[in-house]
Amino acid sequence: MTRPDLVIFDCDGVLVDTETLANHHLVKMLGASGYPITFEEARKNLCGMPMRAVKEKVEAEGYSLGEDFVDRWYQAIPIIFENGVEAIPYIKDVITAVKKAELPYCVASSANVEKMHITLGKTGLIGHFQDVLYSASMVARGKPFPDLFLHAAKEMGCEPSQAVVIEDSVAGTKAGTAAGMRVFSYCGDEHADVEGLTAAGGILFDDMRNLPALLGIA
Repeated sequence: MTRPDLVIFDCDGVLVDTETLANHHLVKMLGASGYPITFEEARKNLCGMPMRAVKEKVEAEGYSLGEDFVDRWYQAIPIIFENGVEAIPYIKDVITAVKKAELPYCVASSANVEKMHITLGKTGLIGHFQDVLYSASMVARGKPFPDLFLHAAKEMGCEPSQAVVIEDSVAGTKAGTAAGMRVFSYCGDEHADVEGLTAAGGILFDDMRNLPALLGIA
């Protein structure tokens, strides 16, 4: 693969293993508002979207989550991620390889910066990323729209076509391809939507140890 000028990492599901904890809590919150959804459905249909987009999607189906739904979600984050947050297997090796190759990198996540500090902090990864965190809260539209990745590339001084995105969700993969970037879609999680990631234009891989070669730095 051709070496890119910038690597843009998603956070949840790419750097930190938070999707199971987050989606179990999301199912509880949605259920309490009368919206019936299973964990599997949440993983497939809501994963990777900013919480405000989740709210819009659910309310478009005729359910009311309340004006404070997004605020209540973020207020619960310290509790949700108090225990059980781990780094994605071998992602630390990827970060080491990227830094050794002097390849610019950043994070672009649907989560707000405060949440990223919590989850990356729990796993000891925050030191690698604290100055290069970009959130969907910084742009008008979150994933699956390209705004966040385009914003991150602009802030990092990189042409979109020369950046690559590392994603694990269908929404994020769609956002990356819409931004004109190559997207490597991690499908090592047992709940990964392989068909959806492929349809969204992702280049699939299921082991982080393979990523440096895909980036052209191994």
